[in-house]
Amino acid sequence: MSSPRIRRTLLAACVAVAAATVAPTAAAWTDRPVRMVVPAPPGGTMDVVARVLAEQLAAELGQPVVVDNKPGGGGVIGIQALLQAPADGTTVMVTASNVLTEIPHVVKTPYDAMKDVRPIAAIARSTMVMVGAPSFAPADLKAVVEHAKANRGTVSFASYSAGTASQYAGMILAQKAGIELTHVPFQGSPPGLQQVMGGHIPLMFDGIVTSLPLVNGNKIKAYAIASKTRSPYLPNVPTFAELGYPDMDFSNWIGVVASAQVPPALAARINAAVLKAAAAPKLRDRLTAAGFEVGLTQSSDALAQAVRAESERNAAIVRTFDIKL
Repeated sequence: MSSPRIRRTLLAACVAVAAATVAPTAAAWTDRPVRMVVPAPPGGTMDVVARVLAEQLAAELGQPVVVDNKPGGGGVIGIQALLQAPADGTTVMVTASNVLTEIPHVVKTPYDAMKDVRPIAAIARSTMVMVGAPSFAPADLKAVVEHAKANRGTVSFASYSAGTASQYAGMILAQKAGIELTHVPFQGSPPGLQQVMGGHIPLMFDGIVTSLPLVNGNKIKAYAIASKTRSPYLPNVPTFAELGYPDMDFSNWIGVVASAQVPPALAARINAAVLKAAAAPKLRDRLTAAGFEVGLTQSSDALAQAVRAESERNAAIVRTFDIKL
């Protein structure tokens, strides 16, 4: 018969083994598979980020993380799928912030993006850049403005969608510089960039992620970064702020959101897990190689406040310029 001391030792060992066994699940926000909705088709920027993040999260959480593409409606279909799912953390969404802060101001949605969706964690950011056709004569932003003044009404700019910051930027530049720019919207960056590369449209406001390979390949030229600070990916390109246009400050982040019905404590756990996964070298390398800025560390509450402020700014822009689809 074992002594009390031996029995206590065996009991302590069993407790330690049990704790080690459940540790991976305890670190997760759910003990069931996670569904990761993406409001875009396979192969796009959001989808690529989602799949890399899903792989990293699955490895760290000990649960399958399945990407579910729900494109259409400027993100409306994806968000509806998110909100119709149980708010227990088993369904989250990877999206670009403009789905929350830009699209709802020009598209009638069956939800209130500021009330029904809870931002969880931003993992990467992409700043906007004004690019131009190789055949467009002006060499810098000052020359672009002078050309537009001398050829009033003849200069156009492409955007990756009407009602987005890609359009806002062009309209604000036109107002501040006292020039006329004709807006030509496209459904996404690639078709717009094709027209710029071909010289059919002289200018475009686009995210660095999609424009960077073309700038580096000398297929388009970069005029200015829509940010307060220069981009590490285009360090020789000045910012609009440097050139006298401080209002030209536009960027989007890609990250995780959930239903607003997800409790704050659960949102904080998801935030911690997502930021930990985003810090993994493999994920950071993939994102930086694509042209994203990484290392974002906001809490879910801080991110929600930033999203609301950005949405209010964009609402004011839409009202000022009477932007409609």
